Amino acid sequence: MRSRAATVGMLVVAMALVVALALNDALPPATPAGATVSTTGAAASAPGAAARDDVRIFLGAPATLDPAAQGDIGSAAYTAQLFESLTAFDSNLVLRPALAESWQVGADGRRIVFHLRSGLTFSDGSPIHGADVVRSWLRIIDPQRPSPLASLMLEVSGAFDYVTGANRDDDSVGLRADGDDVTVDLERPGSDFPAIVAGPSFAVVPASIDDEADPLGITTFVGSGGYVVESVAPDDIVLTANPHYWAGTPALTTVHLLGDIGGRSPVAAFEAGDVDYVGIGAFDAAWIAYDESLGPQLREVPALALTYLGFDTSEPPFDDVLVRRAFGAAVDWARISELGSSISSSPVASMVPPGIPGAPAGDWLPAHDPGLARNLLTEAGYPSGAGFPEVTYATLGTPLAEAIKAELHDVLGVSIRLEAFDDHFGRLVTDPPAMFTVGWIADYPGPNDFLGVLLRTGSSNNYGRWSSSAFDGAVDDALGSVDPTASAAAWRRALEAVRDDVPTVPLLTGDGWALSRTGLFGAGQNGLGLLRIAGMAWDGS
Repeated sequence: MRSRAATVGMLVVAMALVVALALNDALPPATPAGATVSTTGAAASAPGAAARDDVRIFLGAPATLDPAAQGDIGSAAYTAQLFESLTAFDSNLVLRPALAESWQVGADGRRIVFHLRSGLTFSDGSPIHGADVVRSWLRIIDPQRPSPLASLMLEVSGAFDYVTGANRDDDSVGLRADGDDVTVDLERPGSDFPAIVAGPSFAVVPASIDDEADPLGITTFVGSGGYVVESVAPDDIVLTANPHYWAGTPALTTVHLLGDIGGRSPVAAFEAGDVDYVGIGAFDAAWIAYDESLGPQLREVPALALTYLGFDTSEPPFDDVLVRRAFGAAVDWARISELGSSISSSPVASMVPPGIPGAPAGDWLPAHDPGLARNLLTEAGYPSGAGFPEVTYATLGTPLAEAIKAELHDVLGVSIRLEAFDDHFGRLVTDPPAMFTVGWIADYPGPNDFLGVLLRTGSSNNYGRWSSSAFDGAVDDALGSVDPTASAAAWRRALEAVRDDVPTVPLLTGDGWALSRTGLFGAGQNGLGLLRIAGMAWDGS
């Protein structure tokens, strides 16, 4: 059974392009050790470079332009330009006001009151009030067409019964509008809710969005973000600056979001001057770092991402904590992750990767102790691996799988069968294999997005179906505290529970790479997966 507390995140397999919120500084070029990179490069006026009020960005084609309907990073990259939420993260991952000028969290963490800026309007000049926020957020849990990310709302009182159809009364949901104030009542402490609503799914939309039969077949577009839709073509969605945007008219008046680059590689399209910003793979980044022309335009794209190994704790043999601890102690996780790292991935020693504000520092990997591992497996009834069933490991293509398999066999004498499933995440939901790899990128930069979201009892993303009262209590304490010191102590308890019970083992974190035209400012990254084009400009414009 799925918990009402479940929170859905965006699952990723590749991390080549992850773009971010709100930067007003250009990110300095990345310079790998030993590389000699010129400090000069193609200027904004180079052949094919965009005009100073025009930019071309390759994002791929979106599935929808409706924030409540999107559940993929590709569509979110579009909707984030067209619709604004109440909060946003800056380049340092500090939560900032957006449509809300301020908010208060109650002492028990169960009530949040947002205060909207005065004079807000949609792109057509019509006013935005608290009722528009409530209406927009109710669309996320519409029982007739719930958002793919509806679980993000399930901490709100009454939201679970509403989305499941048990109660169809709008007033039963803990959302109240009073003029330009919005009050949110939560089922349990959730001091991170202001951070959650920074996500694109929580953007404020006009009532007219429900009149569009096809969100990609825009007729008369009205939005709340920095841009409005000018035209939609199969390969090019053209946006123009919104003069009613709360933060002022964006510097770039025309934006071409490209869905296709004619089958060429991103590097070839960039070199031809047909695109000004494009994500690239680690293979290209490795040589571009040494290229005299392209090197200065190479940007490292931080990703608040995690790749981890999970166990199905609901079925033998991993329902036995002794078996999980034996597997945890048998493998030198730090060594294997180091050997499997690359230009775009690095070892990680915690389920909360580096860069997440409020995350406790430290090494939270199971201690490597082959002797202890063998003793634990013997205590579980499998001396030297005798009688241990062959288990399936769904690898998701991780380069570490073969090494993990070999070390488990050498230390414990167990056999692991590696498999790749076409519908990897569908299989995790319906019939999880005994072992599996998951790739995860943050919905918002908080420890809960990697702990409570992934491992709380009953969470829809708790694929291994682990349950720990100690862990759940620690998460509740962390979310229920407005004291950073007390919250950090609670997160440490949660990480200790994961380390000691071994439902998962963190493996890798990683960044992506992009090419960004010289002179294009504000195209830097903070790791959350969404460009904020309203903060971009050409040098001198």
